[in-house]
Amino acid sequence: MSERTNFTQTRGAFIVVEGLDRAGKSSQCEHLRDYLQELGHAVKYIRFPDRTTAIGKLIDGYLRGQSQLDDHSIHLLFSANRWEIARLIEEDIANGITVIVDRYSYSGAVYSAAKGNPSLSLDWAWQPEIGLPRPDTCLFLRISPGEAAKRGGFGVERYENEPMQSRVRELFQTLFDLQPNGDTQFIDAGRSFQEVSEEIRGKAADCIARVGIIGPLRKFASIPA
Repeated sequence: MSERTNFTQTRGAFIVVEGLDRAGKSSQCEHLRDYLQELGHAVKYIRFPDRTTAIGKLIDGYLRGQSQLDDHSIHLLFSANRWEIARLIEEDIANGITVIVDRYSYSGAVYSAAKGNPSLSLDWAWQPEIGLPRPDTCLFLRISPGEAAKRGGFGVERYENEPMQSRVRELFQTLFDLQPNGDTQFIDAGRSFQEVSEEIRGKAADCIARVGIIGPLRKFASIPA
């Protein structure tokens, strides 16, 4: 048995699902987790921000409008929330567990840069993410801000308004254009839940199948200037 064949059998995949608010990320992540578990895969689902940690509780209060924080401070808290889980992600993947993450560094950088603070550029926002585990694939659920606004619960949290979501959408595209080719795959989330989930399942299966070709779990690097 070759080393690569053995590696394919033991390493889990790292799959991130991103998109605008109300694009259906959480429901699709849960559905994908259940689907892969039914196929016999070991799977863990993580949703950022993780509001159960000490840092996560500070973030939760901010998102609900219960506290005010400087733009730079809250951004670094979001990043710290990812860093405090990073080691567990690496350990799970090394142990053959596929990890599905709902929102990750991409959202963290984009939502902070979308605030329009002149001292908080997309490049500045990305710096704390350098060194975090890099996904094997990022599945981005595309949906127009107008369509997202029609979905239940829109507007409950701080960033859920159409002007902000429009800026976020533009910055997502900017960031993805700067990422290595093949890292991001785009999915039309304006279709039925079943249609979207079928495409996600297919892309996730492809990712899991090619983990051995990708090699060891990678790390985020700086984005090109």
